[in-house]
Amino acid sequence: MTVRLSVRARLTLVYGSLFLVTASALVAVTYLLTVRAMETRLTSAPISRAATTQLVRPAVPLDRIEGLLAVKATAERQLDRQKHDVLEQLLQSSLVLLLVLGVVGVGIGYVVAGRLLRPLHTVTATARRLSESNLHERIALAGPQDEIKDLADTFDRMLDRLHRAFDSQRRFVANASHELRTPLTINRTVLEVALASRRSPPETKVLADVLLGNTARHERLIEGLLLLARSERELQTRAGTPLADVVTSALDQVDGLSDEIDVEARLGPAAVAGDPVLLERCAVNLLENALKYNVPGGRVWIRTGERDGMAVLRVANTGRPVPSYELDTIFEPFRRLRADRVGSADGAGLGLSIVRAVVTAHGGTVETVAREDGGLAITVRIPAAPVDAGVPVPSGRSAPGGRGPGDPGPGSVVTDE
Repeated sequence: MTVRLSVRARLTLVYGSLFLVTASALVAVTYLLTVRAMETRLTSAPISRAATTQLVRPAVPLDRIEGLLAVKATAERQLDRQKHDVLEQLLQSSLVLLLVLGVVGVGIGYVVAGRLLRPLHTVTATARRLSESNLHERIALAGPQDEIKDLADTFDRMLDRLHRAFDSQRRFVANASHELRTPLTINRTVLEVALASRRSPPETKVLADVLLGNTARHERLIEGLLLLARSERELQTRAGTPLADVVTSALDQVDGLSDEIDVEARLGPAAVAGDPVLLERCAVNLLENALKYNVPGGRVWIRTGERDGMAVLRVANTGRPVPSYELDTIFEPFRRLRADRVGSADGAGLGLSIVRAVVTAHGGTVETVAREDGGLAITVRIPAAPVDAGVPVPSGRSAPGGRGPGDPGPGSVVTDE
């Protein structure tokens, strides 16, 4: 197994190694110069026994000359031992000091490497935080015009180009969808007039009815594209919105789809700061998905609550088994799991795409799990916000068809039954 060190660790090793090599060379040179100086300053030229006898014979007896030579030899031996002790002590002290300074040098190198890499950490954090909904953010790194600042400025310029490209794409989708609504509205009006006219033959009415259904599907598609383009933009409106109110309104809108489905809603207190219209559309799409792709006599469980600082909305439903490897594809635009999801009556294929776009724009996440008995459990988590003091949070409700009292309870966001 290969161990990969971080850039900071590698820079620390480089700094520490350079310091240790330099300090070791300095200690070696100091030791050699000290040895040379002691050999030069503290060592005299040796004098032979014959020369000493010849110099002192006229005045000093021979036995005293022998004694002087013995004293001189003893002094030289003591001097050599002292030089050896001094050099040994110098070497030991230098090695200990080298070890201490090496540890200090590694610590200083670690701190310096961290300060040098701090701008890169800022760039990395910004890159991780960016998405299609917050491309307006910039690094705006301050400091000297060095290589790291050049990298940050280049990244900011790239974000400018991406922001303009995504914004142009969204404007094109919104403008094209808006322009297409007018002719579709005219077509729908003409077809409705043809169906209401008594002079229209039956064949024309049948054809008009088919065309009216196709027109309605195209209108839903264009409306979905407009909503998708809006939800992918930066939020323009942020207000404290209780999720219980959002789900209550969504249940009223899908009331006609839940006649054969047992809907159980337990709405605990939870609020988010966001666009109420988009949040309501997100809840409606989740409920429509759970009701449309269910089985006769099936069930839908709806839970709201707050956990770990996140507002949670969970929608689970019975239905056909869904393979786990197909869960990610259901959030792609115009993607359906099977052929039974391609009918025009089932929608435009943008419902869950809008859900993901809305949740991402609010800084949240979407988790999808295939239930063992069939169907899906989709959990939306959005950063929670305190509920305004004047905004009442309705109590939970639970009954077939989504009507009736219920038990909210904080733990209701994690159970189906």
